[in-house]
Amino acid sequence: MTVETISGKHNPLLTHLRKLASSRAYRDACGEYLGDGTKLLEEALKWDAPLSTVVVSEGVALPALPAQVRAVRVSAELMRSVSPAETPQGALFTARFTREPLPERLDGGRCLVLDGVQDPGNVGTMLRTADAFDCRCVFLVNACADLYNPKTVRATMGAIFRTRVWTCGVTELSGLLRRSGMTLCGTALRGDTVPLTEADLAHAAVAIGSEGRGLSEELLRACDKTVRIPMSPRCESLNAAMAAGVVLWELYRNNR
Repeated sequence: MTVETISGKHNPLLTHLRKLASSRAYRDACGEYLGDGTKLLEEALKWDAPLSTVVVSEGVALPALPAQVRAVRVSAELMRSVSPAETPQGALFTARFTREPLPERLDGGRCLVLDGVQDPGNVGTMLRTADAFDCRCVFLVNACADLYNPKTVRATMGAIFRTRVWTCGVTELSGLLRRSGMTLCGTALRGDTVPLTEADLAHAAVAIGSEGRGLSEELLRACDKTVRIPMSPRCESLNAAMAAGVVLWELYRNNR
């Protein structure tokens, strides 16, 4: 394996990495995103992510890479200048992405819908949780955080490499679920709301809204039913990622 050494701060590759870290428009134009950390790189290789380039700091071992992947070594100082993390973990990589069109139908199972969740860390954590509890896919609607933001990618802890994720509108989502014989269930309060522990959520897509606004009116109107998480009356709500974890665990526990 040939390993390049880069020592110039303004090298075109390093400029490219900085732009991938900072600009969604640039990521979309390039069709690439940036991942950081040796553990995340291990996951990317394990799940055959379409890697383009791997960059490691001096003293960090390069794993075996596919022949087509560019391997680069830089100083710790240069790594700090390009890494999106406050404390770089010694490795960065770029990977290609594609915008997969919505399928005509889903083959059942459980799905997670994120409605306007704008914090990248929350979106990534929810993907990680959905993966842990065997969700078949995740849908992002109403201006969620970018799936390929470095903070989102890092928070997935590798789930991004093995989870099907689509960005779509509420109308598209509703049509897909209807064709697939699946129900849309929202975590919200309205007249038909039942406790999560009493809901039949087999073959359902469960929607989680943002912490500040909850589910949007558009998505709430599209819901076939709604549920609430039983909790102490002292507490008004949960963090969105925590709420998703509780709902997904209940689905998993009851449908294994």
